[in-house]
Amino acid sequence: MSLRPDANHCFVCGPGNPIGLQLSFHLDGEICRSEFTPQQNHCGYDGVTHGGIIFSALDDVMANWLFLKGIRAYTAKCDIRYKGPLPVGTTVNLEGICVKEKARLALLKGKMFRQDNGELVAETEASFMKAQ
Repeated sequence: MSLRPDANHCFVCGPGNPIGLQLSFHLDGEICRSEFTPQQNHCGYDGVTHGGIIFSALDDVMANWLFLKGIRAYTAKCDIRYKGPLPVGTTVNLEGICVKEKARLALLKGKMFRQDNGELVAETEASFMKAQ
């Protein structure tokens, strides 16, 4: 499934957003995957990636699990747990998976791992409201 035309300027996945992350997502079985290398302009302080950038990437890997399955949905609630700092320039792998679907809600989990040592950077759990 291709990117929605109205998502061209999405901060996380929009290829038309010159200041965005421009991540691409794909399904690998039942896991949505992507990878990302934060740059200097994604820094919070002390050479560490800003937590909002980490949150945004994880929100999108979960949302794209739904999108790639043909389900349009919006984040209703998301909890994040940061496990350690992510130095700028460190490539990470993103994973999103659906835990449960019930009526108009879907519960998803997201994880971000460093590629260099496999450490968990952050994990999320979110509820998404399916569009009608």
